Amino acid sequence: MMIIGSGCCLIISVLATIVMALRNYDQIDVHDGAVSLLFPFLIMAYWLKTQVSSPEAALVLITLIEIGTSLLLAVILFSMLRSIGIRAHLWMKAIVYGAVAVLLFPAWQVFHNVRSAEYVEIISTEDGYASQPVGSFRVFELYAFLLAVIILIVCLVAIIISRKKNYSRRSLAGYLAFAGAWIVISILDNALNAEFSSLPFLYTLAQVLLTATYDQVHSHNVSGLIAKSQRANAGRGCVAVSVNGKFLGANEKGYELFPELRKQRIDGSFQKDSEIGKRFTRLIRNYADNIVATGSFPSGDRILAYEISDFSIRKGGAVRGYLIDIRDATVEKQNLKNLTDYNTQLNQEVTEKTRNIEAMQEKLVLSMADMVENRDGNTGGHVRRTSDIVAILVREILKNNLFPLSESLARDIVRTAPMHDLGKVSIDSTILNKPARLTPEEYAIMKTHSTLSGQMVKILLDGVEEESLVQTAYRLARHHHERWDGKGYPDGLVGEMIPVEARIMAVADVYDALVSKRVYKEPMSFEKAAQIMLEGMGTQFDPNMRLVFLCCQKELERYYSGL
Repeated sequence: MMIIGSGCCLIISVLATIVMALRNYDQIDVHDGAVSLLFPFLIMAYWLKTQVSSPEAALVLITLIEIGTSLLLAVILFSMLRSIGIRAHLWMKAIVYGAVAVLLFPAWQVFHNVRSAEYVEIISTEDGYASQPVGSFRVFELYAFLLAVIILIVCLVAIIISRKKNYSRRSLAGYLAFAGAWIVISILDNALNAEFSSLPFLYTLAQVLLTATYDQVHSHNVSGLIAKSQRANAGRGCVAVSVNGKFLGANEKGYELFPELRKQRIDGSFQKDSEIGKRFTRLIRNYADNIVATGSFPSGDRILAYEISDFSIRKGGAVRGYLIDIRDATVEKQNLKNLTDYNTQLNQEVTEKTRNIEAMQEKLVLSMADMVENRDGNTGGHVRRTSDIVAILVREILKNNLFPLSESLARDIVRTAPMHDLGKVSIDSTILNKPARLTPEEYAIMKTHSTLSGQMVKILLDGVEEESLVQTAYRLARHHHERWDGKGYPDGLVGEMIPVEARIMAVADVYDALVSKRVYKEPMSFEKAAQIMLEGMGTQFDPNMRLVFLCCQKELERYYSGL
């Protein structure tokens, strides 16, 4: 039965090794990789030992078993130290692996001794051949046994030294249980003078447990979970949390940023009174709900920036937990605040200077408009009044959405309305102030003022204002005497060929001329002026302006009544 059992153990062990290989891990700890190979190697050696009848073959297998066992126990020692957060220095590894290598010397002497029968006793049983070392060759078993005892002692001392460290009690318990079981089985095998060892069953059980719990155990290895680029950045802390909200561990920088985590038990839920535990839980919940993966939060007098990502131990495997990558962003945030404050101040200064420039330009334009009006005895106050009327018309259009007009264009129209007659500054004063009807020649000269107005606003604004405002001012000044039916000037534009700003200006310009006093006429009544304006809709004016005019007719009358 023992031979069949050993054979079954070998099959299970090989399958477990294959499962580990097929899991496609990003990386496997060197010690765990060695253990996964040593287990099937030792079990196979035990099984082969039951199949050989020659002392020479049995001697080779026993030697390999004892060397492999010593190497296995040494590897487990370093795995256990790593699990409790103790770094095995190079000198420590040199001593332990050097001690294992010492076994090669007596093995070499035995292999060169032709009297192998003196060192091995072979017994034929119903289950197969049982071979046992005798004489001085039993030193191998004693050596391995002592190594196991040393492992237990070293680990117990390490636990006492590192009792304040944070580590997985589950992993440590597994290692101690294996070492203790190995010692107990070795003692029983020797005390009972057993023909076949029970160690293959222990090795098989241990390998199955290692394979089943590898993902969980290595979720605690935070440093191994962090990408190379992150590990290269010593300023980053990293905290690992399981999918069910349990603390898995942190790298050294993570513990430095959050000292209270040193009191937090690995594999345990965050303490109820732990503020950082509540914060991490909230951040991970938001990440899991696809709300946010990056951000920042205050911690004392610092600002910490974080980035959350999930991780799996195997490529394409199930998510085992979440990594919270944390860095101190206090200086960065302060610099950003300073930059924002500076930009805000700069924008305020630019806005203020822009307002000053605009005010200077408006004063310049109004001064030129006053100069025009001082030369033109017929149009006193015309610029101010038409500018106010344009503002009323534009406000009504935007208020009731009566006309397709954007906010920016509406603002530009109101700003540029005072410039519509600047070209009159170049018209001879005898023509401007003539009280009688103008001759055809004089009227031709008068009509050039719209073209001159367009040229002058370009000279005044080009390179100083935004191009959109310059073009609005130019179109309004040049085309405000165009007519919807094409009988206007200077270009004889028809219908929607006339820019919208010029169509609005035309209504304001004509209405003011009708209801205002001129040297050659008295002001017209509001009723008569409104009748003329409405009759001109569709011939002189844009028919769409009819509704606009009607909507603000009362406001226009109140405006002129208050002058």
